[in-house]
Amino acid sequence: MGILEKMRLDGKVAFVTGGARGIGKSIATALSEAGAQVAIVDLDLDEAQRTCAEISSATSNRLIAIRTDITSPQQVNEMIDRILSELGRLDIAFCNAGISNEVAVEDDTYDDWKKIIEVNLNGTFLTAQAAGRVMLKQGKGSIICTASMSAHIVNVPQREASYAASKAGVIQMCKAMAVEWATRNVRVNTISPGYMATEMTLNSPALVPLIDQWNELSPIKRMGNPEELQSIAVYLAGDTSSFTTGSDFIVDGAYTCF
Repeated sequence: MGILEKMRLDGKVAFVTGGARGIGKSIATALSEAGAQVAIVDLDLDEAQRTCAEISSATSNRLIAIRTDITSPQQVNEMIDRILSELGRLDIAFCNAGISNEVAVEDDTYDDWKKIIEVNLNGTFLTAQAAGRVMLKQGKGSIICTASMSAHIVNVPQREASYAASKAGVIQMCKAMAVEWATRNVRVNTISPGYMATEMTLNSPALVPLIDQWNELSPIKRMGNPEELQSIAVYLAGDTSSFTTGSDFIVDGAYTCF
């Protein structure tokens, strides 16, 4: 069997949180193209259903849409139960849902701070933990969480202390999970994207004016495309990465090199 065949995900089941659009949609597409059945998990059920239909028409693989608030332990558990009921197992968890804000530290309210931490860190914990429990019983699985280059550097000119803190927490949390579960064949890794040209970013009145400055600061002089994260996600999801756990993969066009 050649390397391309080994990297296929036929017979595997995955979920992608925040999967209706942006990075999540791109990764869900790649996992489906590689052969996996995929649950698109999102707060926006209508958009998740449209994404399922779009991907399924291209890949002919099964996808289901599940509305879930990842900050609710009950809803996360119900999401896992539905995946197991409808798709039979869980092999891959792509914990991607997240939010950001732009505010000076001195003006950040505690409620806004807690909201970022609740979604980006606590929500990632809940979904990764729930997936891990299933995978530990199965004896195998791969958990991939979206962190950010913001866990490694301070973004400028925007001010995002709470976002940076939440993503740094995701990386260290996943390293701890990876160590605890290493001998039990459940792998945990993170991907830290740089600036990505998602629809949300390209249509944001607050962010569009910053793009030229980001590109000027970047060695590669452009933003990344969500599709440029697909191959690393498929690698981490499959069996060819069996010795890869506890790692953070920075995909940022060398932005964090200086």
